[in-house]
Amino acid sequence: MNRGPLFRLYNHRRPLPARLLRSRPVYNFSATFNMLPESAIPRAVLVFAVLCISCLLLYRAADSLRFLSFPSGSSVSFPHIFPSLVFDNDSVPVRNEQKLENVLEDAAMEDKTVILTTLNEAWAAPNSIVDLFLASFRIGVHTRRLLNHLVIIALDQKAYTRCMELHIHCFALVTEGIDFRKEAYFMTPAYVKMMWRRIDFLRSVLELGYNFVFTDADVMWFRDPFPRFYSDADFQIACDHFTGSSVNIENKPNGGFNFVRSNNRSIEFYKFWYSSRETYPGYHDQDVLNFIKFDSFVEDLGLKMRFLDTAYFGGLCEPSKDLSLVCTMHANCCFGLDSKLHDLRVMLQDWMHFLSLPPSMKRSLIVSWRVPQNCSLDSLRRYDSPKNSSVHQGLQK
Repeated sequence: MNRGPLFRLYNHRRPLPARLLRSRPVYNFSATFNMLPESAIPRAVLVFAVLCISCLLLYRAADSLRFLSFPSGSSVSFPHIFPSLVFDNDSVPVRNEQKLENVLEDAAMEDKTVILTTLNEAWAAPNSIVDLFLASFRIGVHTRRLLNHLVIIALDQKAYTRCMELHIHCFALVTEGIDFRKEAYFMTPAYVKMMWRRIDFLRSVLELGYNFVFTDADVMWFRDPFPRFYSDADFQIACDHFTGSSVNIENKPNGGFNFVRSNNRSIEFYKFWYSSRETYPGYHDQDVLNFIKFDSFVEDLGLKMRFLDTAYFGGLCEPSKDLSLVCTMHANCCFGLDSKLHDLRVMLQDWMHFLSLPPSMKRSLIVSWRVPQNCSLDSLRRYDSPKNSSVHQGLQK
């Protein structure tokens, strides 16, 4: 899933060796100067020097700018993409970010569906969340090909640079005045702002006409989930707790994994969801969704909402019980990056062990997980804000 000058481009032009300087032809300007009146010579020298210096500066600027290729018709200016981005000798070159439409078009399936995740510096570090996330696609069942349709939304410069090292579809999303680089602990102001920024961004994707599967980067993809999605739903979402019915709005949804189809109903729903942050100040997007799912406005929209079964779309809050069925597993109900990393690694080990079993044993045994271990709902509750305690009491029930 982290946004003054933007670049300091250094022109490493070495001075020409003395032997090359000596081999250059020597031009005699004395004849030219002799044709001028004596009083004009200093002025001519000055004009000539100014012209030479101007030409040299223009050449150097043009030579530097050739490394930056702006998309045609783009109104994007670099200072608004990465305000603190600086080029130095050791940095990985960052190419100009394409417009969102171009990135989505490159990654989209035939029906204009894309897979989206967000990434900041904390989760982009080597051997961190993003590495496990991408690894799950590579070892999952029929999931490797889905990487062609995954767009990583970088929230800061280091996340974008790391994305460019690992993946083909990257987009830089910046929120001016907010630093999303560090780990955003649950229910801190940075966490809440990040969640609402995500909702607003997803609305813009829908308005561009693209369906999307949004997935947190701490969701492991073990099987292609598309066969398990409902064909008639506008908005379908994974759950922290699943009641057993996909249409029961008493389900406890989790915003870290959902599939949304672009149409007027879903666009208006996302606008309503985002605007509801003012109705419920201080709450994050998932809590607000738990409030507005009962609102008559959603029913009047005609939005077809479905909740995904944790048997297929599980998480540490409510793990999938059978590895023969699981599509995704989410490291939810977990506080702290180290705890997440520990349980995600155990999760991947469990999956690899399952894949190594003979087919007969996969059919005859119900193989489940060794997680949660370091993650738990109790660890989350300690850091929850008082105003949200009722929501998480509901989750516990």
